[in-house]
Amino acid sequence: MIKMRKQIVLLGVALVSLTGFSQEHDHTAHAKEETVKTGKSLSPHTSAMAMVGDAHVHIDYSSPRVRERIIFGGLVGYNTVWQAGAHKATWLETNKDLKVGGKVLPAGKYGFFVVPGKEEWKVMFNSHWDQHGKDEYSAAQDVLVTKVKAEKLKEVQEELTYEVLKTGDKAGVISLSWEKVKISLPFEVL
Repeated sequence: MIKMRKQIVLLGVALVSLTGFSQEHDHTAHAKEETVKTGKSLSPHTSAMAMVGDAHVHIDYSSPRVRERIIFGGLVGYNTVWQAGAHKATWLETNKDLKVGGKVLPAGKYGFFVVPGKEEWKVMFNSHWDQHGKDEYSAAQDVLVTKVKAEKLKEVQEELTYEVLKTGDKAGVISLSWEKVKISLPFEVL
């Protein structure tokens, strides 16, 4: 009887372990916990947008803070995919086709992912825009991939900040800056 109970307990532990492993982890709890502790989110939800020609370009993201941490090469590893924000994946939406890095990004909504490097970053616009972090990221769903040079900032940029700026009648730039790094993606409205 005791031997049978031990087997049942071991089987129960194995099932709990397997079940826990196979279920998706609820990352939204982290954001809620962060908000409860401080009374406000440490990575507030925000957006950047602009009209460039007849294109409305909109970026939606959560903006984490440096908070005395090493970000690139630390919290965000070099040569690894990052969702370019906190919590849910950052997304970009455009109502017009754009030319980015010499390639066409069709009008639509895209997950915005990056692979930071010390000198150069890989930027990916992914068709799976509605996901938490990079949990479901798949390179097979990339619609456009390009590379940009990283610019070193003299001063620390405390909060992750995106900007969409008009630079000409049908030209603009999307930039991301955080810690001591900035990347810029020039684009043209087609």
